[in-house]
Amino acid sequence: MEGLKAGLPPSLETSLGGLRFPTPVGNASGVLGWHPEEARTVEEQGGGFFIAKSVTYNPRKGYPQPHMAPTRSGGLVNAVGLANPGFRRAAEILRETARRAGIPVIASIAGGPPGEWVEMASALEEAGVAAIELNLSCPHFKGGGLELGQDPSAVKTVVYAVSSTLSIPVFAKLGFSDRVVDASLVALEAGAKGLTLINSVRALKIDIYTKKPILGNIYGGLSGPPIHPLAVRTVYDVYRETGADIFAAGGVEDWEDAIELMLAGAKAVQIGSSIVVRGPQVLRNVVEGIRRYLWVEGIDSVAHIVGLAHKA
Repeated sequence: MEGLKAGLPPSLETSLGGLRFPTPVGNASGVLGWHPEEARTVEEQGGGFFIAKSVTYNPRKGYPQPHMAPTRSGGLVNAVGLANPGFRRAAEILRETARRAGIPVIASIAGGPPGEWVEMASALEEAGVAAIELNLSCPHFKGGGLELGQDPSAVKTVVYAVSSTLSIPVFAKLGFSDRVVDASLVALEAGAKGLTLINSVRALKIDIYTKKPILGNIYGGLSGPPIHPLAVRTVYDVYRETGADIFAAGGVEDWEDAIELMLAGAKAVQIGSSIVVRGPQVLRNVVEGIRRYLWVEGIDSVAHIVGLAHKA
């Protein structure tokens, strides 16, 4: 680890899977859509990358309302149901987004049979996105969600099918489970250039007065502060076993949460629920907080704190 050079600010540049990002902070898939204006918002707030909302092979209307319920612990339980226009229309939109954005644009896909994943990823690569994130862990998407990500053999099949077809990096997004280290190892062996850890955690919220589940889909995904320690543990365990390039996601509300995940082994952090609750300016707050932390600690690059908790 190097100290600050006289007069030079700390560098926030980071790289994952061969891609370089001006800052290690961006949005998580799901809280924004596919449009150039949304990528521009992330960029204006200091974000180093933009991750589009997950798309599926065919258009999806999503689940019935209500889609979201806050928890007393400060989190959100949501089940939108991957509402999207389908990958063909999303590719048309993302072509313009990738052309106009000043930061890398990453597409997210969620599919069924391996052939669907390959066709979607190929179309999005042709549209000009910088990378593909495979959503292998949505907690309320039947057939291609959390169950898939918990099965290392299924992870291997999908990751290999996509990564062996594309020339751009592929990142595997895995959820919290007892098999996440095994799934991570398999994903990397199958060709993933990095990982996203973790997704929201399967949960349920009941209205004590109607005495019924609140969400239209009954089950949803818990996100926000309650899952942050789970994300830290997962990143720590996976980095220890793999040394992989990791996007960390899960309950990042401020710069301290982001630093904790980077010390555990993440090279970059994705912010989701906090954008919904606080607005996109949370990105700027986290970026500036990281910069101040590096300055105070006398560290000249954010790259020098990645995985430091393993050396303590």
